[in-house]
Amino acid sequence: MQLHGGLVRVRGIGVLLLGTSGVGKSETALALVARGHQLVADDLVELWLEDGRVMGRAREAIRHFLEIRGLGILCIPDLYGPGAVAELSSVSLVFRLEHWREGASYERVGLERPRETILGVELPCLVLPVRPSANMATLVEAGVRDHEQRARGMSGAAKLDARLRGESSQ
Repeated sequence: MQLHGGLVRVRGIGVLLLGTSGVGKSETALALVARGHQLVADDLVELWLEDGRVMGRAREAIRHFLEIRGLGILCIPDLYGPGAVAELSSVSLVFRLEHWREGASYERVGLERPRETILGVELPCLVLPVRPSANMATLVEAGVRDHEQRARGMSGAAKLDARLRGESSQ
């Protein structure tokens, strides 16, 4: 299966960036690489199922390259070193980037994470509205950190919910 998007390893977690052309997927991936994370694929992500996990990589011809409007094609290992890229990654989290829409309903509490099915595997999926003032790399990093906490049974949303209900927090 091939999807139009990007794949970045953030804190060792495979993050699939999806959205329409021009929404800022590649710019978000570049900002994450500049922060020390690893590019796996830009523009076209090859996905397959392996041992019940969704795996992803770039096509060989475009592996390790990233296209940024206004800059052109960038060779990530030449700019950021060989550690700035990874050959492949499992996919654990999906971010759908979309242009901000006035009046649209975006998640504001986060007690439950929406899920998206890719190759028969349900993955947590977050929709991030892209606005000129938004720092998408920071939002993706925060989403990954929250994902890690949830995997350990902790959630900021659940903690606040328990506090407001007068229960002991985690």
